[in-house]
Amino acid sequence: MKLLTIAIPCYHSADYMARCIDSLLVGGDEVEILIVDDGSTKDNTGEIADSYAARYPDIVRAIHQPNAGHGGAVNTGLTHATGLYFKVVDSDDWVNKKAYLKILDTLRTLREQEHSVDMFLSNFVYEKQGAHHKMVMHYRRVMPKDRIFTWNEVGRFKAGNYILMHSVIYRTKLLKDCGLHLPEHTFYVDNIFVFQPFPYVRTMYYLNVNFYRYFIGREDQSVNEKVMISRIDQQLKVNHIMIDQYTEAVIDTPRLERYMRNYLSIITTISSILCIRSKLPENLQKKQDIWQYMRETNPAVYKKLRWNILGIVMNLPGRPGRAFASFCYKIAQKIYGFN
Repeated sequence: MKLLTIAIPCYHSADYMARCIDSLLVGGDEVEILIVDDGSTKDNTGEIADSYAARYPDIVRAIHQPNAGHGGAVNTGLTHATGLYFKVVDSDDWVNKKAYLKILDTLRTLREQEHSVDMFLSNFVYEKQGAHHKMVMHYRRVMPKDRIFTWNEVGRFKAGNYILMHSVIYRTKLLKDCGLHLPEHTFYVDNIFVFQPFPYVRTMYYLNVNFYRYFIGREDQSVNEKVMISRIDQQLKVNHIMIDQYTEAVIDTPRLERYMRNYLSIITTISSILCIRSKLPENLQKKQDIWQYMRETNPAVYKKLRWNILGIVMNLPGRPGRAFASFCYKIAQKIYGFN
């Protein structure tokens, strides 16, 4: 069994996928790299994937499928994964070599000691195009370092500091056991990828290294604000699913419940501010609808989220209220450096 499977969803990624793949090859034959060509037709993504598979047959596999979106590509990677652990790296991102090798050393030691953990975490860096300062998402103040721990030892996260797909490596069997299957042809499903397995996680390990480099800056990138507004229905779809998952989950640890509730608050805030920023009446109605759905589905969590500071700001009445919410968003954008 390979130590780690890394799935790389690729869709018209020819211009930048080589940097991603090359950064992962240094892991050697302990790593399985699955390049999932998600129906690329406008460039030679598929040919590049095949060329890497031919050159590194013991490490790289090229998988070609009809277009199913990011979630569909992740699903395919998970289906074909043979590694003890599973990681997703997007084709326009890359990893730091020194941190990568240290992570592999740690995962190997955990396996040798028969202490394989459910979730392994490390830091990621916002590689924002043109930015002089690179923001690092780390967990030094909320998680023990360099040892196995549980949710009971996780501290309180500050605003803007939360676990994203870039941070996590999951045990492959856990993902399959929890029934993870992401919606196809839907953006922003990385939030579901992280969120759904949380209640199944019993043991964790945090290594304080800056491993994942998260590129931000392409005009067509899914996290670009204009692009997100144009895809608001997909963001809201993910939001609905996460409300359902939170409601249906068996959460037996107060600190996990608090973290998942706060994560849901962030996602609902993102949905709300995008609706506000669009200034379209139909999207403002959709904002009301997502809050109403939460109220009907889970009145208890609605009460907590609607009346925390984010919920209050997102629901201030009238044009002045929306203007204030937008102003707060721009301030947060400058502080945290998102697109």
